[in-house]
Amino acid sequence: MKKMKYRKYAAYPSVAITARSWPDKSITKAPIWCSVDLRDGNQALPVPMSVEEKVTMFQLLVSIGFKEIEVGFPSASATEFAFARRLIEERLIPDDVTIQVLTQAREHLIRKTFDAISGAKHAIVHLYNSTSTLQRDVVFRKNREEIKAIAVEGTALVRRLKDESGNAGIRFEYSPESFTGTELDYALDVCHAVMDTWGASADEKIILNLPSTVEMSQPNIYADRIEWFCRNIKARDAVLISVHAHNDRGTAVATAELAVMAGADRVEGALFGNGERCGNMDVVIMALNLFSQGVDPELDFSDLPRIREVYRRCTRMDIHPRNPYSGELVYTAFSGSHQDAISKGMKAQPLSPGGLWAVPYLPIDPQDVGCNYEAIVRINSQSGKGGVAYVLEKEYGIQIPKWMQPDFAEVVQAVADTTGVELSVEQIHDLFHAEYVKLRQPITLKKCQISWDDEEPRRQDEEDTTISCIVQTREKEFNFTAQGNGPLDAFVKGFVRESGVDFSVDEYAEHAIGRSAGALAIAYIKIGCTDGRVSFGAGIDSNISLASIKATVSALNRLP
Repeated sequence: MKKMKYRKYAAYPSVAITARSWPDKSITKAPIWCSVDLRDGNQALPVPMSVEEKVTMFQLLVSIGFKEIEVGFPSASATEFAFARRLIEERLIPDDVTIQVLTQAREHLIRKTFDAISGAKHAIVHLYNSTSTLQRDVVFRKNREEIKAIAVEGTALVRRLKDESGNAGIRFEYSPESFTGTELDYALDVCHAVMDTWGASADEKIILNLPSTVEMSQPNIYADRIEWFCRNIKARDAVLISVHAHNDRGTAVATAELAVMAGADRVEGALFGNGERCGNMDVVIMALNLFSQGVDPELDFSDLPRIREVYRRCTRMDIHPRNPYSGELVYTAFSGSHQDAISKGMKAQPLSPGGLWAVPYLPIDPQDVGCNYEAIVRINSQSGKGGVAYVLEKEYGIQIPKWMQPDFAEVVQAVADTTGVELSVEQIHDLFHAEYVKLRQPITLKKCQISWDDEEPRRQDEEDTTISCIVQTREKEFNFTAQGNGPLDAFVKGFVRESGVDFSVDEYAEHAIGRSAGALAIAYIKIGCTDGRVSFGAGIDSNISLASIKATVSALNRLP
């Protein structure tokens, strides 16, 4: 095996913190959510959204319940500027929603940003500059004091422009970009300087956003950094600690959750994790993680199919079919044991104590997010008898008894193995009919007439039913008349006598398909021969007696 060049990389440093408290905490309330779909998410798209598409996306975010939405980087492009102006001039921003705009700490960009938000009732000006060791040394070639001066000068200009505007609805957010690559003591020093310059207080809080701009460590170390920061920041009541996690290590959701446990008040993220490189923190996942624990997410994801559709249309991005909660396959099961457990759990759910959701393999009720039960179980070569039976019962009312389920599952398995693809519910239904109900060879029931003895009272063992049949086999056509304690008993006796095939009915089940007066009846049969052969059959007819006889002929036709 070839060794990878792992010595090129160094371990991320741990945080010198004792008696950390976050591991003992739980999230009992949703954080303040801020969507960055229209800015961070948009800049990561191969084809950025048009103004019209951004308006559609903005309206979707509002309908979900976001109260803070970063709408763009208006000083960066004409489209971004035009979009901000349209939201304001056409009064598309609800009174309880605050738009957020991003700007670098450069004078002409800050001034352009204020032009973009002129007339907005509520707005957050989000100022950032990179503070990481690597960017200081490689990109900017500036020392600590020079980088801090950029943050302070930018903050002072935002403060001055806000005061000049007379708009008390303007708030301020500062991000030491690449916080995860910045020394903790230095990040704290820069943020203190920004707080002092702004004049942060409990009455006019500043948002300090501590982004995992590049995810560089395990989530627990990020949580340690957030707890350390919350412990050491002066005037904690004058700041809202915000986090913005990227997914470079694939743990952005865990990073954000642990950060909230460590003291963060606010979380920035994007629908379905859209964003640069491996994406932003997926707000849908984190919100529904809270939901699944009985915590109000304070966002409405009760119609995920609609949200997916608008997202795909506006961003031209797809959603992985296994994406938690939102993927199109997450409420399906192919494994036979999973299918069986889900089927049983769904039937038992109405009896769950207190009405709490408790279905194996389904952490939440798919209906709570606008999905349906019909998609839960799907069939391929990995599927089992429980899943096959479930889809037939759910879609067509065919309730295959347990003793027959393995037989039909083998039939389905054989087809799935041969084709190598997933079978649709329609295909499974057609296969059931072809295998049992429509089977006419080598035995065909050409005529069947049933009559009953009307004398009363009847004894259970009394042969008061007469049956007359015409049967066609490959070798010959024959007819018989026989009596029994019911149509099925009479048919078996007559057929055994005339054909020489000695068998008995070992299992029998029947039910109506549907609830109307004209509903069809279906019967299921298991027969056993004296030579050890076993076979299963099914028959459908408007007359249950004929359905049972058809099921017997079906089983005879399937004898090995």
